[in-house]
Amino acid sequence: MIRKILLGYDGSQAADDAFRFAVELAKKYTAELHLLAVARPPELGDDVETEAVIENSRRHYDRLLGQLDARLAGEGVAAQAHVVVGHPAEQIVRYADAHGIDHIVVGHRGHTLFERWLIGSVARQVIAYAHCAVTVVRTAQPSAQAGGRQ
Repeated sequence: MIRKILLGYDGSQAADDAFRFAVELAKKYTAELHLLAVARPPELGDDVETEAVIENSRRHYDRLLGQLDARLAGEGVAAQAHVVVGHPAEQIVRYADAHGIDHIVVGHRGHTLFERWLIGSVARQVIAYAHCAVTVVRTAQPSAQAGGRQ
């Protein structure tokens, strides 16, 4: 039984598609929806004001999550939104563990094979370390949307 769903959200098209999927899943199972955005701190060695970068990122994600809350109005889905700081995959898995999440939903980013090999992907890392089911939502390719692919 799915009671709590966690959506990892970064504002991308893939994350927006994952949001729509997570909302439908939450409605189907009358589950609570947790929206999580992760503000990533600058890499070590970057010559920037770390706290300012993190604060700007937090404000950005607060605004994005506020827009999702507005989209949820009238959907009949109980939701809560949080912004945390750290590495996205690590924070998603940590949040899921701490809040008893039954199902995680993330979007798939269309990186090249080389980029995935070099740095991995958040979705792959979440799948590898999460204690619960994970759904990775792929964004439809333009040709598939136009009916060119079956």
